[in-house]
Amino acid sequence: MDEKLRKRTILRRELESAYLKETRSYKVYLPPNYDSNRAYPVLYAQDGEQFLNFGRGATIAQEMILKNKLLPFIIVAVTVSRENRTEEYGTGRSRNHIYKSFFLEEIIPAVEQEFLVSERVLVGDSLGGTVSLDLALDRPDLFNKVLSLSGAFYPEVMKGVLRKPKLPHLTIYMLVGLQETAVPVGDKTADFLSYNREMKQLLEQRQAFVTYTEKEGGHDWGFWQNQLPDALSFFFGVK
Repeated sequence: MDEKLRKRTILRRELESAYLKETRSYKVYLPPNYDSNRAYPVLYAQDGEQFLNFGRGATIAQEMILKNKLLPFIIVAVTVSRENRTEEYGTGRSRNHIYKSFFLEEIIPAVEQEFLVSERVLVGDSLGGTVSLDLALDRPDLFNKVLSLSGAFYPEVMKGVLRKPKLPHLTIYMLVGLQETAVPVGDKTADFLSYNREMKQLLEQRQAFVTYTEKEGGHDWGFWQNQLPDALSFFFGVK
């Protein structure tokens, strides 16, 4: 196989955010044989550096596209603020509103002014899954596909779903590990397995299209990376 095709194309971009009052970077993975005149699906990833490095998101995408297992798509990996992650990603937390405004009004326009986009998929792990679902609930006109890797679906998130009588537009792929029953959160633990099971029921009751997967694994990138090929195939697989 041509080595030029094997080599991944990853661009780095920076955005001066009026909402966050700081510069936030993001990386853009372009698929093999990228054509700037063609529109591609885009996977918008929370915890972007971790998704690329620990999740091997671009590496897995590249290999599967070259093997004709996935259709070509773009990944936009948005860097997380480590010190503010909980406040930005957590439903109703102190910086959650400004983070969502940054994502909707600054990141999306910046990316889609530079690249032609045919559809959007949101992906996030843990609280990244939380903010991804919240964005889809807030803006169904922009987002109707979510990939949740062990989403931190605390009661505050569930309340947002309960306020929506119907969600037939929403397609969500939910992955959670069977060992995620006592995940350390601060000085406490959380039963992510139960939270995800309850969220699945709430979404299905509202006519969302839910694909739900429980596998042996914990709340970590090793588990999510192993399951990423199946998850990506759900959204971008060659039919």
